[in-house]
Amino acid sequence: MNDDEDPVQRLVTLKAEHRNLDEQIRLLSSEPTGDQLELARLKRQKLMLKDEIQRLMDSSVPDIIA
Repeated sequence: MNDDEDPVQRLVTLKAEHRNLDEQIRLLSSEPTGDQLELARLKRQKLMLKDEIQRLMDSSVPDIIA
């Protein structure tokens, strides 16, 4: 992660990583002898990425005081 990276570019990168993890999880889940520890690790990593994506999206929307 680069602190100087443009937030929009960072969001694109995170979403690409999220899609990649989703594909890896799908492939590993389809194998009858899939490694359950690896599957759990990938799911945890995907969830962390999702949380970071949401934080970035939330920080890009200004708070509106009604």
